[in-house]
Amino acid sequence: MKFVVLALLFAGAYGCGNPTYQPVVSRVVNGEDVRPHSWPWQISLQYNNNGEWRHTCGGTLISNQWVLTAAHCISSSRQYRVALGKHNLIENENGSVFMAVSNIIVHENWNSFLIRNDIALIRLSAPVELSDTIHPSCLPAEGFTLPHDAPCFVTGWGRLYTGGPIADILQQALLPVVDHATCSKSDWWGSQVTQTMVCAGGDGIVSGCNGDSGGPLNCRGSDGSWEVHGIVSFGSGLSCNYYKKPTVFTKVSSFVDWINTYMELLN
Repeated sequence: MKFVVLALLFAGAYGCGNPTYQPVVSRVVNGEDVRPHSWPWQISLQYNNNGEWRHTCGGTLISNQWVLTAAHCISSSRQYRVALGKHNLIENENGSVFMAVSNIIVHENWNSFLIRNDIALIRLSAPVELSDTIHPSCLPAEGFTLPHDAPCFVTGWGRLYTGGPIADILQQALLPVVDHATCSKSDWWGSQVTQTMVCAGGDGIVSGCNGDSGGPLNCRGSDGSWEVHGIVSFGSGLSCNYYKKPTVFTKVSSFVDWINTYMELLN
């Protein structure tokens, strides 16, 4: 069951989590170009650098006016905009739009030292028109925990490899979920990982990388629609692909009440 608050925020033919152009979800684990517009909730969070807009983080459209991203992506000194409907960041593309931001809500208990509650909401300056290339992901059920080895996909324009360039074309990679019992082992992430986080990957082959931060961990729900179960939070500082150091995501299901509270309050 998808949340009523989201149903009230967008209407028409574009329900959440069901892209017009279905993603090609192969078992490729080292990353690949996505099918254009197959993840239509993926956004590029961009900041103004002396008049030039630059990609800094990913994010997920969850209604026609709200985006989920990571708290660590947000700086009070920066001006932001949100790019929607993008496939290639360096090309002008039909159907893509750039939206100003009216509100940014960083979780009140965000702790940058311990990396706790790494979640933020962005309210667009106006509702975006939903289309084949722009529509929202679903939220998971409050408190839902993914099973070990669940086949989820990370998407983003992050660096293609450690120290490498930011991707121009949106990338996807299979990242199987690692359960908390495994991820919290001493030779994995240990006590750095809490129950409000999701680990995925850790095979030493593929992971999120710089620039993917804030973007979604996409997993299919029981009804076949895609849900955003994670927000890219942190990984190994040693490299983008490090054995037993999976990408760690903020566990969205732990924050559904928080998300809905602010969306209702400001709409």
